[in-house]
Amino acid sequence: MREHINDTFVQQAKAAGYRARAAFKLKEIDEKDHLIRPGMVVVDLGAAPGSWSQVVAAKLGGQGQVFALDLLDVVPIRGVDFIQGDFQDDTVLARLEAALDGRPVDLVISDMAPNISGIGTADQARAIGLCELALDFACCHLRPEGNFLVKVFQGSGFDAFRNTMRDAFRTVVVRKPAASRDRSTEVFLLGLGRKSG
Repeated sequence: MREHINDTFVQQAKAAGYRARAAFKLKEIDEKDHLIRPGMVVVDLGAAPGSWSQVVAAKLGGQGQVFALDLLDVVPIRGVDFIQGDFQDDTVLARLEAALDGRPVDLVISDMAPNISGIGTADQARAIGLCELALDFACCHLRPEGNFLVKVFQGSGFDAFRNTMRDAFRTVVVRKPAASRDRSTEVFLLGLGRKSG
């Protein structure tokens, strides 16, 4: 708890009005890779409490659309259409697809993580499973050359998942932003340029 309170990114998030320190992870990756531009359609999977959606909505500046989804409720954010439900549930996915109304997506971002059971192998398998679902969604809905950013925990299944992403995108890079704690196995895989066909 003390570490969290004294965390510079937690303090900066509070000062900047972000709902979580995770905002700085997306901001750093965006500054490096220029992912978010006005006019885009962006889908934010695993959005709660909403800090990534805040970053995206601010960058879009009212030009474009953000569709966010999470199992937990998210306090409304201007410029963000939020759907509450389990991404693994087909009916919830159908609601998201209905909201998109056939629009091709420019960017899919996923900060999803499973509820941790404490059983390492099971937690890792469930985390990779969520990444695979996010990738499936991205491959179905991204326009050709669209981009995909996903949180992945290093461990069993990581290399295989990265290889699957390489099949779908022209370039796949690993990002470990400064706001990602050193001891955490989390990294972000960025797929640039969805291959068509």
